[in-house]
Amino acid sequence: MSDNTRRKLVDIIRRPLLTEKGTRLLEENKYLFEVAPKANKNEVAQAIVELFGVKVLKVNTYNPPAKKRRVGRFLGTKPRYKRAIVTLAEGDSITLFPET
Repeated sequence: MSDNTRRKLVDIIRRPLLTEKGTRLLEENKYLFEVAPKANKNEVAQAIVELFGVKVLKVNTYNPPAKKRRVGRFLGTKPRYKRAIVTLAEGDSITLFPET
């Protein structure tokens, strides 16, 4: 894989989301990530395989609605993001909390 393609895949996955729902999904071997808004499911799957070396069975994506925020008298929105729920093959796992 070329270095430019690898860099593009690394930029797709922004961070794991540690929410209440994401923690519950860990029991089903599903992981929740924040991804680039323009990334599609195939790109997300390729990035997970490249970064973590696991087999991806399924990717579900979700664009949450924009949240409004007020600063003084000015109304705006929080930055948009996209969520991806990645289902891994049986026996594969991703270490989100490294042991020190």
